[in-house]
Amino acid sequence: MRDRKQIVEHLAEQNCKPVFLSTRHVRDYYHGFCNKTIWPLFHYFPLNTVYEPRYWEPYKQANQTFCDVAADCAGSEDFIWIHDYQLMLLPNMLRERIPGAKIGFFLHIPFPSFELFRLLPWREELLEGILGADLIGFHTYDYVRHFLSCMTRIKGLEHAMGSLTVGDRLVKVDAFPLGIDYERYSGAVDSPEVKEAVEDIRKKIGDRRIIISIDRLDYTKGIKQRIEAFDLFLLQNPEYNEKVTLIVLAVPSRTGVQQYAELRRELESLVGRINGEHGTIGWVPIWYLYRAVPFERLVALYSVADVALVTPLRDGMNLIAKEYVATKVDGKGVLILSEMAGAASELGEAITVNANNKAAIIAAIKEALEMPTEGQIERNALMQERLRRYNVTRWANDFVEMLGEIKETQNRLAVRRLGHSARKNLIDSYRTASSRLLLLDYDGTLVGFAGRPEKAGPDRELLNLLRILVLTEGNEIVIISGRDRSTLDRWLGDIGAALIAEHGAWIRPKGGCWHTQEHFRNEWKETIRPILEMYTDRTPGSSLEEKDFSLVWHFRRSDPELAYTRMHELRHAVLELTANMDIGVFEGSKILEIKHSIINKGHAAQIWLEGSRWDFVLAAGDDYTDEDLFTVLPDDAFSVRIGYGISKARFNLDSVLELRILLEELTVTDSQQEITC
Repeated sequence: MRDRKQIVEHLAEQNCKPVFLSTRHVRDYYHGFCNKTIWPLFHYFPLNTVYEPRYWEPYKQANQTFCDVAADCAGSEDFIWIHDYQLMLLPNMLRERIPGAKIGFFLHIPFPSFELFRLLPWREELLEGILGADLIGFHTYDYVRHFLSCMTRIKGLEHAMGSLTVGDRLVKVDAFPLGIDYERYSGAVDSPEVKEAVEDIRKKIGDRRIIISIDRLDYTKGIKQRIEAFDLFLLQNPEYNEKVTLIVLAVPSRTGVQQYAELRRELESLVGRINGEHGTIGWVPIWYLYRAVPFERLVALYSVADVALVTPLRDGMNLIAKEYVATKVDGKGVLILSEMAGAASELGEAITVNANNKAAIIAAIKEALEMPTEGQIERNALMQERLRRYNVTRWANDFVEMLGEIKETQNRLAVRRLGHSARKNLIDSYRTASSRLLLLDYDGTLVGFAGRPEKAGPDRELLNLLRILVLTEGNEIVIISGRDRSTLDRWLGDIGAALIAEHGAWIRPKGGCWHTQEHFRNEWKETIRPILEMYTDRTPGSSLEEKDFSLVWHFRRSDPELAYTRMHELRHAVLELTANMDIGVFEGSKILEIKHSIINKGHAAQIWLEGSRWDFVLAAGDDYTDEDLFTVLPDDAFSVRIGYGISKARFNLDSVLELRILLEELTVTDSQQEITC
């Protein structure tokens, strides 16, 4: 307890608070779930991954412990920046405790593709945890793409321009390539301590060329593969015997994990064999150091090296590559970099290799050793300018600034949300009105979407709610849908509401018969239908629906990325064929619809809007087809969009459930309201 008290007091002086974990948590949370489950899977080593439920519970508990400490000292106006895979549940835990806080999350390791991430039994819980953040950052756009793909495939969340709508919040996902303290590394080269260390290394190695390999001892770094490649390089290029030395600095890492201990034994055995086979008196081909070194010694190694061999099998960013380039103040030196490192997307002037291709690594070593000085200087100058400009300070500032911008955007959207006072105004206006018009979209507004369109029929609660609204004196209820008239008749035909089918093509007034506003010709279908059929055949899970005056291609059950590509191809093909026709191509929620341009919900609703004067008008919808409806409403009408995004609607609600609750509130009489209160 005395040690713990001292730690608390010491950190308090630095304005920090410690999080204390039990020995069991360190074992099962850190060495267990973090480094035996998340680390290998996210680095594309599924065979090394352990799926142990006994590790999952401590992971949750440790995240909760961090949450308790953070919540004690953070307020609703504070910025909270959460880092890395050890705390992926923490953003949502803090969101529940401090709803208004600005929460950012940054992952410093790769985010895997959907095919790998789906292997996790706890995949949904981890995604839910991360989604508690307002801004989610990754090193590269590849990781952003993988994350968004998982969101779509696992959580069913759509994204646009890197933004997700999560409940009533807009969440931004973006790439922020981590920088380094450039001036610290470039400026240290001329320090007396570094110069002394360089002189010491040169004295021991002589005038031989130096290749460095610096990493934490980890199986994801490809250390074994690059040492084997160096062995083959010496065999295939005997002219370099006694002329080049590889310095391998392996910094101890996760010494409590068995795989790391085994890797150390393998490396030391491999280095011993290579030195025994190639070495001579006075020349040791590989210097192997298993230790951490001081900053000055590290910079000296960077500075003295002719070549840096940085070839991880998978890496989030890899700052070793950036640090090496920063120290080459004279411009001399060549970086060989794995294309599987996040830094490869920034350091395009390096020699990039596939870390699994030993032949490519051998060729790269030879190219690097023989590269003219002018070429080295030219390449390094370009990379150095980039690293100097986007350093670690710029990285941090960019993230924090964007987090603030996202919060401002959320606040702007919240102003449009149907909050308490706007809701009260709407309900009061409804109750005091003698004539009311309710224009209600069906799919995505009154009912949620289903995998198969035919499964989205109305439930008993909805039918009862609509009947009450229809029977209320002074009400005119109009249900507007993209569905065909036979489906609407079957589902809603007996509740007494007016119906609009196929987005306005067919209209059935209350107590009347179906009719059209215009005479539409359908010859165009014979030209377009074969194309849609072909794309349906080429896109598993998609289907073609033919209505009286439109053709609809559905792809809700298709692979999202394939469907997205096919949808744009199909849209382009149809637009070319319909260029001289009065036919429009419209993107909806997981659909592409081809129909007459004049057919829209706003045009159909004009029958009610122009035919009578209403004391109260409410329109509700959820997608682009409802924007035409919102456009024709009178200025004093209440318009509500389900979900968030750019819209002509005055207000937003989060979900179908919230709209139903609002409609139920409209059915409550004044006396019932008084009793409830």
